[in-house]
Amino acid sequence: MPDPRIIAIDLDEHTILWRSADVEQERRIAIFDLLEGNHFAPQRDHPDGYAGPYRIKLRVEEGRLAIDMFREDGSHLETLVLGLGRFRRPIKDYFAICDSYYQAIRHASPQQIETIDMARRGIHNEAAELLKERLAGKIDVDFDTARRLFTLICVLHIKG
Repeated sequence: MPDPRIIAIDLDEHTILWRSADVEQERRIAIFDLLEGNHFAPQRDHPDGYAGPYRIKLRVEEGRLAIDMFREDGSHLETLVLGLGRFRRPIKDYFAICDSYYQAIRHASPQQIETIDMARRGIHNEAAELLKERLAGKIDVDFDTARRLFTLICVLHIKG
């Protein structure tokens, strides 16, 4: 019986050079929320009919996102590689707005924080839609799964 969901997710720690406490918290929340509820259904049929659940590992290799997919028992199923060129701007914008948000939390009024948070959510939502579009025909994901995956893709892009 198909079970199209992620049950475990890892990030290639070799890609990440440094994370602030704020980014580490975002990573933890994204992984927790992702594992609590997600829809992740690779569209390729496998000879054995395997259709989930999945363990995945995200990594960046030569400017591309690699999504390594594994069966529940840990055996490798497939790897999907996506070009990240179209994500450069959303990632840059998301980092900038997150920096503003973290600073605002420490020094701004609740109204200013809310305004920045709305802008942050807008960028995040647009990036999630872009990710869903890029995965179309390859992996079917719902909007919330795409949002959380985008957060993790951003974490992979931190260079210090």
